[in-house]
Amino acid sequence: MNQDATKNVAADAKLTGAQTTDDLNAMLAAARPGGQIAVAPAADAPGGAAQCCGLIAIVGKPNVGKSTLLNALVGQKISITSRKAQTTRHRITGIRSVGASQFVFVDTPGFQTKHSTALNKSLNKTVMGAISDVDLILFVVEAGSFTLADAKVLSLFKPGIPTLLIANKLDTVHRRAEIAPWLRDMQERHPFAEFVPMSAKSKGDIERLHRICEKYLPEQPWWYAEDELTDRSEKFLASETVREKLFRFTGDELPYTSTVVIDKFEEENSKQHKRLVRIAATIVVERDGHKAMVIGDKGERLKRIGTEARQELEKLLDAKVFLELWVKVRSGWADDEARVRSFGYE
Repeated sequence: MNQDATKNVAADAKLTGAQTTDDLNAMLAAARPGGQIAVAPAADAPGGAAQCCGLIAIVGKPNVGKSTLLNALVGQKISITSRKAQTTRHRITGIRSVGASQFVFVDTPGFQTKHSTALNKSLNKTVMGAISDVDLILFVVEAGSFTLADAKVLSLFKPGIPTLLIANKLDTVHRRAEIAPWLRDMQERHPFAEFVPMSAKSKGDIERLHRICEKYLPEQPWWYAEDELTDRSEKFLASETVREKLFRFTGDELPYTSTVVIDKFEEENSKQHKRLVRIAATIVVERDGHKAMVIGDKGERLKRIGTEARQELEKLLDAKVFLELWVKVRSGWADDEARVRSFGYE
């Protein structure tokens, strides 16, 4: 296919969250002449099919949409999201069981390249551990973009593990004619098993990605019960929920090294509520100025963080929640390996 034809095919493809199979196949055919990588939906499993189950790592640079993708794939929010980079700090497993298949997705921290603190070393160790023993890797990048940070993540992948290129945020792409050449360039960087141009906000794209991933799951019994959504404890989810609200309401003012420690997580009997949970948490910051920033004028910001976190936790835990928040200064904790471990980082 000549260059003009390539541009025409790419320009004709509708790059929105509601892709048609023909649109995507045309785009990929243009990206890889003579060797189309199909994204057509896999056939539904026949009745009585053997169970399949596999581990799928979601990997990419910070703030590329990994947690949003995980939540969409699982069908419920289990990983925190924020415009702030480096929000996810732990290996978070999300489970989705569909038909005869169980998908075990692992959301990882964005690979850190700017600073070599004890915290960042811990985050990178988590990423390396997640991609070393999985059945499939979803390498998430922004559609049409490939930066040095993306390249550093890509360099970590070991041969032999099939990798899908997830060209995310496709709904934000306006120069549609550039996508096919960009996909062709990406195939030269790594032997991706398949390209998946998509938007994590599109239900249709998420369903398509499920069908694509299903082809890579080994035939074996499920690891989790059908109704399980994550292997993380409710205490952990409480910490992450408070941390998300902390970053949402402080924006870029607060360094990403701030964290949340759960001091108390207790369930009590209640005649008024089918379930009642009392939580006490400490927001840890590095400077007195950061503490004042979190508390806000007359405590208004801390109150808002607590209210938003409590409301979300009540939905997540299906319980009446009483949440108490404190703010403490621990200077230099992110550079202290022992303290990093004590705060729950691997």
